[in-house]
Amino acid sequence: MSFAGILIELTLMPLVAFTIGLFMVLMMRKIAAKIQRRVGPPLLQPLYDIIKLYSKQTQTSHGLLHDIGIVMAVGGYIAAETMVPVPGMHGIADKAGLLTLAYVTMIPSLGLALGVGQCANPNGSIGISRALTAMLAYDVPFVIIIFGTAWFYGSNNLVEVVAAQQAGGIATWGVMQMPILAIAGLFSLYAMLGKQPFEIYVAPAEIATGPMVEMGGKFLGGLFVMQCFQLFTASAIYVSLFLGGGENWPFFIAKLFFIIAIPMSLAFLFPRYRTEDVLAAVWRWPVILGLAGVWLVMH
Repeated sequence: MSFAGILIELTLMPLVAFTIGLFMVLMMRKIAAKIQRRVGPPLLQPLYDIIKLYSKQTQTSHGLLHDIGIVMAVGGYIAAETMVPVPGMHGIADKAGLLTLAYVTMIPSLGLALGVGQCANPNGSIGISRALTAMLAYDVPFVIIIFGTAWFYGSNNLVEVVAAQQAGGIATWGVMQMPILAIAGLFSLYAMLGKQPFEIYVAPAEIATGPMVEMGGKFLGGLFVMQCFQLFTASAIYVSLFLGGGENWPFFIAKLFFIIAIPMSLAFLFPRYRTEDVLAAVWRWPVILGLAGVWLVMH
């Protein structure tokens, strides 16, 4: 592909991801409303929220690192979008391996820690310490799952992994070939999203929303945008690893929303875990299942 073609894909992929992510946020709110017997927001409410936040005048900035932290939080996911193949567009997915993608997905949490750490607010510091602990918790099984998938398909290239799954139809999807790793991956995805019961770093009734305590206006709008990218990125990675990627856009979008709907349907049914409970839960079952799945694919 020509340089111009790659440049067009690198521009379109984040835009598509953001648009789909907006509707994922809407779906998340609709699911919560149904469970709680409410009507829920209108169709364009997530977009209205972002416009409202960015239209507000930001009264306080805590310095350059505060601004850079938000750029890292959003930019990390934008970079990740270009490494996940979607129907008709590969971006740089055939040049960046799965380990590179795993490292890039850590940047948003580190950027958030950098920005909030500049605020010197104790509530923010508590939330960030919990967020980084949660990242350590879910990254361990995530790396195990990536290793097992790469070993099974004999490639660290996500484009090749998707192509291998699509070669034989549903029978060659990762969820059929590596069911234990797929279950572990779903659990890891659930923790990665940071929703109930894994939302300890936000804990609005306990630490005044944690990392978001000093975020207002464009800063809070940036975190809202980050959430849209996060929902798309996490689900797209799982779909690419275990559900055959995207043969075409309708099937790809259906898979994305299906994967996100599972944890979102469970999120509002369980109380919030404490930090030690998050570590115990994520390091126990996903890690055990992941290691068992790796043992099976290696034998």
